[in-house]
Amino acid sequence: MQYIPNILFAIALAAGIGFFAMNIRKLSRNINLGKDVDRKDRKSERFKNMMMIALGQSKMVKRPLSGFLHVVVYVGFIIINLEVLEIIIDGLFGTHRIFQGVLGDTFYGFLIATFEILAVLVLVAVILFWTRRNVADIKRFLSNEMKGWPKKDGNLILYFEIVLMSLFLTMNATDVPFQQAGIGNPISQFIAPLFDSFSPEALHTIERTAWWIHILGILVFLNYLYYSKHLHILLAFPNTYFANLNPKGQFNNLDSVTQEVKLMMDPSADPYAAPVEGAENEVPEKFGASDVTDLNWVQLLNAYTCTECGRCTSSCPANLTGKKLSPRKIMMDTRDRLEEVGRNIDTNKGEFKDDGKQLLNDYITPEELWACTSCNACVEECPVNIDPLSIIMDMRRYLVMEQSAAPQELNMMMTNIENNGAPWQYNQQDRLNWVNED
Repeated sequence: MQYIPNILFAIALAAGIGFFAMNIRKLSRNINLGKDVDRKDRKSERFKNMMMIALGQSKMVKRPLSGFLHVVVYVGFIIINLEVLEIIIDGLFGTHRIFQGVLGDTFYGFLIATFEILAVLVLVAVILFWTRRNVADIKRFLSNEMKGWPKKDGNLILYFEIVLMSLFLTMNATDVPFQQAGIGNPISQFIAPLFDSFSPEALHTIERTAWWIHILGILVFLNYLYYSKHLHILLAFPNTYFANLNPKGQFNNLDSVTQEVKLMMDPSADPYAAPVEGAENEVPEKFGASDVTDLNWVQLLNAYTCTECGRCTSSCPANLTGKKLSPRKIMMDTRDRLEEVGRNIDTNKGEFKDDGKQLLNDYITPEELWACTSCNACVEECPVNIDPLSIIMDMRRYLVMEQSAAPQELNMMMTNIENNGAPWQYNQQDRLNWVNED
């Protein structure tokens, strides 16, 4: 009977980690549906970006108030959860605060004291975050794409934080031997008097209940990440590492276009020949992107990493002037469509069955795409180096090169360049007539 709690703990731990691993495999599968792109170059620069931006939060603090609060929650939550290691050992082997004996009262007390102070700071920061999201009139939290589940998701994670931090402090406050030792309890010592009227047995029950709910809550939180925008807690690191290091505004060449140009410039080339020997039925590569599988894997990683903070949208000149474009919505729509494709594959036992939908039109409209000024403000503002512009430009390429569906003004400009060698509707011979004007 004495080992039943340990067995139950081991089962809960295995189930939580197993379900998390299953979701991570699904996440990896979905991201790998994207086209290949080489991001293995300039490793030292990539590692530096990851350490400065993902770990150091260097872009987050450009907006001081929200940046500081985020750093408090980030540091507090990460450091406090170092205690999870002790909880796991205690849960599996039936010990109690095993690190106290290993590390000694002084160092252990210092660690727990730090955890308690951080827990209070996290609680304060989370309450301020909730107020900013639900009470303060901050435009970027009131956009259409933030209604419904995105708003609930943002609040749920804050409630998770409040509950987990409160349980941690309650667990310490009702741990009688811990309080009697007087080490590492700068906060919980003021909570403990609230339980003075309880019997030792009741205190032990409360402490054990808080302990169990705390660790189970962490396992639930871990598995909730996959369904939440807070997946960026894990993905910010690879996302910043694999981010595009080329100068902003430098576009990539499409291999499909390059091959077409080579065919046109080679008189001996057979345009109807199979691209690869023995691949007579191979479908020519699409120009641009109309669905998530036309994007590269880094763009899909971007979509899953999006924090929905709205900094990109709040700095977008098109959005600020009333246009329909929201870079945040572009990333959210890409993630939603990718999830839909993933569920399709799961339903059809590993194969995608055409569902008659695509990212273009069903999620993102041409109006949104053509509203973009390609200024890169969204890319510059993103705290985790997401690149909404690359998705917008790939989808624009599809509209122009596959569907000839560019706006009339752009079609006129391209026609003028083709006929006159300039964007203006003047004959080349008349180009210098302005010189003779008085």
